[in-house]
Amino acid sequence: MKYLLTIAIVSILSAFTMPGDGGSIHSFKVKSIEGGTIDFSKFKGKKILVVNTASKCGYTPQYEALEKVYEQYKDKLVIVGFPANNFGGQEPGSDGEIQEFCKARFGVKFPLASKISVKGEDMAPIYKWLTTKTENGVLDASISWNFNKFLLDENGKMIAYFPSKVTPDSEEITKYLK
Repeated sequence: MKYLLTIAIVSILSAFTMPGDGGSIHSFKVKSIEGGTIDFSKFKGKKILVVNTASKCGYTPQYEALEKVYEQYKDKLVIVGFPANNFGGQEPGSDGEIQEFCKARFGVKFPLASKISVKGEDMAPIYKWLTTKTENGVLDASISWNFNKFLLDENGKMIAYFPSKVTPDSEEITKYLK
């Protein structure tokens, strides 16, 4: 009887902790481009838009739209940019160079992470979570280029994925922010 009770308790607990339950982005902490830490648990209660960025890409002007959306919805949305050099060497700079470029050229005030890899064997753990359904509980996604976007709800759960061509200020994204 004691053995069956133990099995029942373990089964119930594992239902809440098994891989694929989706978890939350709020469990992640990443290095900030400024050298500190971006703690996603501090964003509880706000939607989060995660974007892989690059300074020398045809989509680089989206920084302007990202900043506009960040300013417009900052009471209910945080945007976190992840500079990455995975596509055509379009983010070759150091963290300092990237930060200076983003501030000087686009007035970026939203948080930027330290440069990472968003695909391949050296993919950052947060991007493994974002792109793998068995980890985020919602969808599989393949980062196909710079400026792919993931929208998460106030509880850190995945809402949607958007490819590069979907601009941050498009109705496809802003409909979730109204």
